[in-house]
Amino acid sequence: MSGNIKLLSDTLAAAKAEGRSALIAYLPAGFPTVDGGIEAAKAVFDGGADVVEVGLPHSDPVLDGPVIQTADDIALRGGVKIADVMRTVREAHAATGKPVLVMTYWNPIDRYGIERFTAELAEAGGAGCILPDLPVQESATWREHADKHGLATVFVVAPSSKDARLADITAAGSGFVYAASLMGVTGTRESVGEQAQDLVRRTQATTELPVCVGLGVSNAEQAAEVARFADGVIVGSAFVKLMLAADGDLAAGLAGVRSLAAELAVGVRKRS
Repeated sequence: MSGNIKLLSDTLAAAKAEGRSALIAYLPAGFPTVDGGIEAAKAVFDGGADVVEVGLPHSDPVLDGPVIQTADDIALRGGVKIADVMRTVREAHAATGKPVLVMTYWNPIDRYGIERFTAELAEAGGAGCILPDLPVQESATWREHADKHGLATVFVVAPSSKDARLADITAAGSGFVYAASLMGVTGTRESVGEQAQDLVRRTQATTELPVCVGLGVSNAEQAAEVARFADGVIVGSAFVKLMLAADGDLAAGLAGVRSLAAELAVGVRKRS
């Protein structure tokens, strides 16, 4: 079975055709429970997200800030497995028909097996993977299997990336490019800053792939700011914060993330 890279590309192209940025939401699998995480993914889609990234919880993250680390810890203590990540992708996609990716560090895939992971993700209806710590120069085997199974390979670029490095990264990637708005870890910020705009400009000069900005966006005003120059706006910690604040009240958490997605969906259409 082939994965849904085409659905991802078509979704991002449709947003561009509407004269807006795409809204991409991130939520970890298994948080607050496996079933609760599936419902949260559906809720952000209901609110207006175009794409969802399902995080594979990891005990030693390098990109995730304290909010997502807390959620990951809850998921890991709950016994979340890769099979639960695949189930989250499958059910979120089946319920909505929208593209769902997995965001994961490399070690879990390496231990699980590249062929097994890509085959199962494609079978679940996944659109691809975001791989923040896989060096492009070491990614050939992964990309071979991902291409075979119709999955996007999304790499992360940072403000520190030189232009030649950006060209290497974007040439190897597919689906879209994840532009980290600043040097640091995930989390909400008061301002996204000019670094992000410069990074997007430099990245777009190397590729036809959509360039989507993550790290720091938490409200409709920031989403509108980023939407002026980026093809997509990625929001994670703000959603996770709401689920954490619900403190076990799943209905309240779902209502919160659905409402935030609706506000952000308005923001990415403003481009103020």
